[in-house]
Amino acid sequence: MGWALSDRLAINVSGMRYETQLRTLAQFPDTLLGDSQRRLRYFDPLRNELFLDRNRICFEAILYFYQSGGRLRRPANVPLDIFMEELHFYELGEETIDRFKEDEGFPKEEERPLPAKKWQQKIWMLFEYPESSGGARIIAIISVMVIILSILIFCLETLPEFRQEKERREQYTITPHPTIPNETVQVPPKFTPFHDPFFIVETICICWFSFELIMRFISAPSKMSFFKDVMNVIDFLAILPYFVTVGTELGKDKDTQPSVSLALIRVIRLVRVFRIFKLSRHSKGLQILGQTLKASLRELALLIFFLFIGVIIFSSAAYFAEADSPNTAFTSIPEAFWWAVVSMTTVGYGDMCPITVGGKLVGSMCAIAGVLTISLPVPVIVSNFSYFYHREMECEDTREYHHVSTSVWEKSEEDGDEDDEEDGMDEDPESMLDYAPLYGQNRAMCPPLNGTLMAGVCGGQETGDPGTLRFCPKEPLVTQV
Repeated sequence: MGWALSDRLAINVSGMRYETQLRTLAQFPDTLLGDSQRRLRYFDPLRNELFLDRNRICFEAILYFYQSGGRLRRPANVPLDIFMEELHFYELGEETIDRFKEDEGFPKEEERPLPAKKWQQKIWMLFEYPESSGGARIIAIISVMVIILSILIFCLETLPEFRQEKERREQYTITPHPTIPNETVQVPPKFTPFHDPFFIVETICICWFSFELIMRFISAPSKMSFFKDVMNVIDFLAILPYFVTVGTELGKDKDTQPSVSLALIRVIRLVRVFRIFKLSRHSKGLQILGQTLKASLRELALLIFFLFIGVIIFSSAAYFAEADSPNTAFTSIPEAFWWAVVSMTTVGYGDMCPITVGGKLVGSMCAIAGVLTISLPVPVIVSNFSYFYHREMECEDTREYHHVSTSVWEKSEEDGDEDDEEDGMDEDPESMLDYAPLYGQNRAMCPPLNGTLMAGVCGGQETGDPGTLRFCPKEPLVTQV
């Protein structure tokens, strides 16, 4: 039988034999099959072919990637995680994998840099990534408990019995004037916050929030990015009302007149409710909801725009329809705005309602238009939520699969140096590969490997010794047919 060099390469994938041109693989030299040195690990010298114990269906898609010049398509019956594993095995490169993810609908993953210093990295991982270690999980649990406690205190202190007790402590005391007889003076209450159990618990919570914020700031990889992060802004707003309230109380203790208006104090106290958003740092569900709303901003803006148009139209129509009724609640178009919003959102409080036939007809049309307007963008928002939810679930379910090595020359770490001596292979790429045992034991099974063939396999040179070849991969890999 005559043997000749060919520019074709045979690849055996789990028993299925494929052949392709070497120049087809050479289009992507940075990949496993495109690099003659990398693919040599899987070359079977007895059968003159590469042997890969991998998924055959995935390999056909990857072979098409080479044949089409870079077009990568996942087979319909192959799960995404399995196909991604095959892409990493064949070393198609991060750029190709990122492009494939975008084609599959996955947005490009954001890079999360770590601080340069070691101690900063440890602090950053503790407070920013709860899954990184046991200590990080403990800190996350403490943080969630403190957030819940803070919100609970914020709600409980508004109960009537607690509010009356607080107002009683804050009442001014009327005492005789020290210099003018028959005159009295109002003495403001002394600021004794530690007599208030709510203030004590609030102080403990604020100490933890401040500690968290400071630790994140000093360990942040980029201070500018730290201030741009929405979650850090929420953390700052969560502790700001406490210090403003303390400053206001201290100012009230020195002066007889309040230094800050009551309305401003109420607004500042209302900001404390933003602490509930701190839970989103530890809740995947809230993060998915935030991503959904962010991705659906265009649809939400369109919904608000349609509602705005409907409110203007139906409030105007209701006003003119009810204009002749003396007992109507629609005294002006702005007064009818509230009714139009409540009707279009199908809430219907009943505080305002038309009483004329024309007004009822307008109200019916308003309710129907509201149902249609709200239902239009809902499927898009639900689709976005489903997408982000399933993507998060797939990321959590993804595991690392370890295949049995099919490399002829590759040694396992567990075997150590003893396997190196048995295989006749050194870590140095210039080492000698002994083929003599293969010739003696398998001469009857397959034709002998001549020097020309093996020179084509790895671009090496004959050493003069029978059955040996210097491992020097430079030339393209070829096979005999």
